[in-house]
Amino acid sequence: MTHLWVRAEQRPNEERVGLTPEGAAALVKAGIRVSVEQSHVRAIPIEGYRAAGCEIVAENLWPQAPADAIIFGLKELPEDGTSLPHRHIMFGHAYKGQPAGRDLLKRFKAGGGTLYDLEYLVGEDGRRVAAFGYWAGYAGAAISLKCWAAQQRGALAGPVRKYPGKAALLADLAADLGSHPRPRAIIIGALGRVGTGAADLCTALGVAVTRWDMAETASGGPFPEILQHEIFLNCILARPGCPVFVPASAKTDPRKLTVIGDIACDPTSDFSPIKVYDRATDWDAPALRVAEDPPLDVTAIDNLPSLMPVESSEDYAAQLLPTLLTLTRFNTGVWGRAHAEFTRHVTTV
Repeated sequence: MTHLWVRAEQRPNEERVGLTPEGAAALVKAGIRVSVEQSHVRAIPIEGYRAAGCEIVAENLWPQAPADAIIFGLKELPEDGTSLPHRHIMFGHAYKGQPAGRDLLKRFKAGGGTLYDLEYLVGEDGRRVAAFGYWAGYAGAAISLKCWAAQQRGALAGPVRKYPGKAALLADLAADLGSHPRPRAIIIGALGRVGTGAADLCTALGVAVTRWDMAETASGGPFPEILQHEIFLNCILARPGCPVFVPASAKTDPRKLTVIGDIACDPTSDFSPIKVYDRATDWDAPALRVAEDPPLDVTAIDNLPSLMPVESSEDYAAQLLPTLLTLTRFNTGVWGRAHAEFTRHVTTV
């Protein structure tokens, strides 16, 4: 019997989950054994999984799971250097030259396990079968506006926190912005899921948006128009051949730009299109000031959808469920393509 083991997330401020109780019930009905770890932070209570017919196991027990179990989580595993013998479904962040990614691949190679990276679960058309993109865009734009609002007070944005839902987030942002004239934002990747979420948040708060996508960036740059907006929201993944949107010189160039929301958040990638910073920010310190007079703050948080963990989990889980239902055919289709991607990269370490 195919055995899916849903682990508890161990990263701070991570309350999302990729499977809802309703989805778990569908897997159990399809003949898949589902074990769900207890979690003291998961946004969706454990009782629903128990009622769905799942086996409930202790928190963080996944290293001791049966050898044939498929371990399913979202974010990073503890960086303890241990070998990884299981098959893991997760966001690995390991295929674009990230230093921590090479270490993760070495752990899989040492243990004989396999990474099925959620970012690389794609259909025959090459499109991802599931993504948190919309909510990443929505939350990333929200934090960028918080950074801008803090600047109007002569401050650097302080810690951010989760919200019970979209309405609470919008109310909090409206209070932050107050009566200040709204800034203008430019979004690159506006036609995608991330860009759509970012634009929807901006529109809800009266922020004028310039929407750019592949056609507007086909020239390869430079793009002086970006510097003429108060906020720039990067909503595309760093890939080979990606143009530079914000060069290092932007720190000293004449500009109206004071906030960069790098929603794609891949600063350590060789292909990052934003060259004014080199490390991610986090919930406790969401803004990194990289220039003064005028200020230039970068926000780049890599688990943005956790700002609204219930809504983002439910949306993502619904997208992913049809693919999870094919786990009984783990060597074909979406899973076969993900395995091939892993094999191609693990041989380089």
